[in-house]
Amino acid sequence: MRKQKGFSLIELLIVVAIILIIAAIAIPNLLRARIAANETSAVASIRTINTAMISYNSSYPTVGYAANLTALTSNGCSPPDSTQACLIDTQLASGTKSGYSFVAASSGSSPAGSYYAAASPLTANQTGVRSFCSVADAVVRYSTAALTSCAGTETPLQ
Repeated sequence: MRKQKGFSLIELLIVVAIILIIAAIAIPNLLRARIAANETSAVASIRTINTAMISYNSSYPTVGYAANLTALTSNGCSPPDSTQACLIDTQLASGTKSGYSFVAASSGSSPAGSYYAAASPLTANQTGVRSFCSVADAVVRYSTAALTSCAGTETPLQ
């Protein structure tokens, strides 16, 4: 009798089981890495909004800080003015970027003397686990609760 070449069903099942075990170990680490990347992007975006608000306030002192994210961006950027300052990209100004939603607003009479910027994960525990915010002091703060504004009393980011 001739011996057949190839793999038996048991050998194939063992290989599939090993692959599944490796996947079960790797997938949670991949998800945690994606959450960390999204959170890092959110912090960088809050810092970008801080820089844009300070630049806007310096460029348009009679207006103060920008009323919203839309005032900080423009599609054409020629010439920039207080309604289209051309300081941030259009994706950030749309309010959604890297699994986070962003809001920013100024307060106070004209000229607006303060502002806040906040970022919250779109899907908690999937796109991020912390929310971030900042006020006119430009310190980035975080909270485990979703934020739609910033009181300036949240925990400072270290």
